[in-house]
Amino acid sequence: MSHIRFFADFGSTFTKLVALDTENAELLGRAQAPSTVETDIMDGLEAAFAEMRRLVPVTEADIRATAACSSAAGGLRMLCIGLVPDYTTEAGRLAALGAGAKVVGEYSYELSRFELEEIAALDPDIILLTGGTDGGNSRVIVHNARMLAESALTAHIVAAGNIRAQEEIREAFRGTGHQVYFTDNVMPTLGKLWLEPVNRVIRQVFLSHIVEAKGIARVNGTIAGIRMPTPSAVFEAAKLLANGVPGAAAGLGDLLLVDVGGATTDVYSVCDGRPTNDGVELVGMEEPYAKRTVEGDLGLYHNLETLARIADDERILAGEDGQRAVETLRSTRSVPTAASEREQLLFSRLAVKTAVDRHAGRLITDLTPHGLSVRQRGKDLSKLKTVIGSGGPVAFSPDPRLVLEGAAAERDRASILKPKEPRFYIDGSYILFAVGLLAEEDPAAAYRIAEGALREV
Repeated sequence: MSHIRFFADFGSTFTKLVALDTENAELLGRAQAPSTVETDIMDGLEAAFAEMRRLVPVTEADIRATAACSSAAGGLRMLCIGLVPDYTTEAGRLAALGAGAKVVGEYSYELSRFELEEIAALDPDIILLTGGTDGGNSRVIVHNARMLAESALTAHIVAAGNIRAQEEIREAFRGTGHQVYFTDNVMPTLGKLWLEPVNRVIRQVFLSHIVEAKGIARVNGTIAGIRMPTPSAVFEAAKLLANGVPGAAAGLGDLLLVDVGGATTDVYSVCDGRPTNDGVELVGMEEPYAKRTVEGDLGLYHNLETLARIADDERILAGEDGQRAVETLRSTRSVPTAASEREQLLFSRLAVKTAVDRHAGRLITDLTPHGLSVRQRGKDLSKLKTVIGSGGPVAFSPDPRLVLEGAAAERDRASILKPKEPRFYIDGSYILFAVGLLAEEDPAAAYRIAEGALREV
């Protein structure tokens, strides 16, 4: 096999293509063309290859060996149903996000007919059914299974709750035509997560059914196939950079990656997040070592009004100034211009700041009869030394460091456990999705390429 490899990302807006030299650990070229999922997905891919041929020789064998990821046609849309919001429902949400999904809804306790109608309107690809620790409450998850079984919903259902309820759940769906997949409990004991088995099942359903249903599978046979959702590929790259490759690369250690897009801002942290200060008690659900959160209201083009409201609340911009900034950014839409540079910087930094505020853990201080009690809920990122920025608003920014400084801790908000003294890097070439895809087959080459592509700012 040639050491020149091609990787594609079928996005909702653009089909992106990256050429990597795996032997010399180099980026050879990057091309993109408008996505054509609604008509013929091959048109966008062929246009991207036509652009790539201006940079790198491309053979038919190269095209057949191309691996891909996809967030087109709405990406992987998942809905989570659990028992208690702060525990099994939240565990399901973390599992869905870790699998690269977009969570379109969350429900807890016993479903009602009205909620079933809401779920039908949300039109998820997969419903993740959780609830009860192993040997704990089974009534609620069985009730919810029966409600789903009686519905006309066409979503695939993944059952990842109390294993002692599996037989009743299986019986509820018997003969209904629903496609149901069973896996280990996402929370086998209270507060303890077990996400790997459900992540594997979600990915299997995505590859075997969802890709076909969205019309994206038409590329199979032309290329090597779609391997995973795009956010999963970026997540794999983040974990590779943090952990390195045994015997080949030590890795960068604990890190935070912020991917700012037009519709969402995604945050990935790779660290255990346990308290770093003496006397702090960790409360609530255990956080995953590798965690992804998605902020669907912080995209830099689709959510400008929301960002303007946050800027007003934070007293960064008054209402009228914020609205003028929105109008300026709407008029430019993409790469910052001289006319919109100030607004781009301000809103990009605000998207990073708000998304990391929500992702990071917090300290809760209470005065008790025995003195001050300090508890931590969520992940402590304060000692983390590496912050990586990705996405157009960061990569094309005139001052990416200023944007990424929104991820750093603030003196007047010390209770939010954000990085105190990080170094900032950017993925200025948009190749992290390709790194994540390559990591499956050649992690050492993928690491060398990713490390070489990062630029400190």
